[in-house]
This record gives sequence, structure tokens and C-alpha cells, in this order.
Amino acid sequence: MSTEDPDETAAAEEEENLRYFIRIGTTDLDGTKSVERGLQELRGIGPRTARIAADVAAVDRTATFGLLEEEAIDRVISVVESIDEHLPSWMMNRRRDFYTGEDHHVTGTDLTEKRRHDLNRMKMINSYKGQRHKTGHKVRGQRTKSTGRTEGTIGVNVEAIREEQAEEEAEAAE
Repeated sequence: MSTEDPDETAAAEEEENLRYFIRIGTTDLDGTKSVERGLQELRGIGPRTARIAADVAAVDRTATFGLLEEEAIDRVISVVESIDEHLPSWMMNRRRDFYTGEDHHVTGTDLTEKRRHDLNRMKMINSYKGQRHKTGHKVRGQRTKSTGRTEGTIGVNVEAIREEQAEEEAEAAE
């Protein structure tokens, strides 16, 4: 008769079958998280997009990503790679692309590359936003009088004033 607890043996079997990393594109996702949380680690996919991807792939979004069967993981990967087809146009992160005019949803390192190209284009055509990016100032109309300074704190240096007053009082006492 075995002295092991059935729950412990089930947990040990799950531990053996668990994939700790799931690779989508060039990103390794955490297999110990739920499907929805794991997909959110991929750049360009937020909570809502992750939920849609899990629903389209017919996978329980609360299930542990690394414990899914291979075919379920493959379905999720194929849905994420073709996410354009499953999202409404208002949800895409690359609407009316400058070069093609089409709507796309870009994920992973492609998103970083596209953003860098957009910033470089703004700098090259010398638009207002491009000028602000070049000089390192705030771009979206935030206040700059009191925030965004590189010099450090703003305001009165009380310690320096007290030192000056102490020096003046010492001179006046002599």
C-alpha cells in the first residue's frame, strides 16, 4: 500500500508535463501563468487582445499555459501570428499605415521596429513632434514649466539661504 497522497502524485505529474517557456515569434512566454496573462507578455497584446486570442483558439483563458496540449498551444500560436484576421479594425494598433494605408496589428519586435521608423520619419520631415523628439522635450502637450526638467529640483534652496543669512549675521556681529 502506497503512503503517497494522490494530490501530490497529480501535482508531480503536472510538474513533469509543464512547459516553462512557450516561444511565440522571438519572445519566450512564461508557461506557469494562465493563457491570458502569458500572452500579455508579448509586446502589442494587452488584456483584451489576449482574451480574444484565447477565445478564437478555443482554449480556456484561465488554464495554465504550459500545461496545455501541444495542439492547443499550436492553435494559440497560429491565432497570435494571424491576429489581424480576428480583431476588429478599431482595435488594431497600426491603423491606416503611412505606407500601405491598411490596418494591421503588429506584435513583438516588429512593433518596436515600426515605432522607431515612425519616430525617424517624424524627425526627418522636421514635423513639430519630430523636433520635440529630437530635442528630448515632451511631445504630447504636457506642461513643461514645472516638470520634465533635467537640472534637478525646482524651487528655493532653503539651506543656501540660511547659510547666507548666518554668514551675514556673523559679519554684522564683528
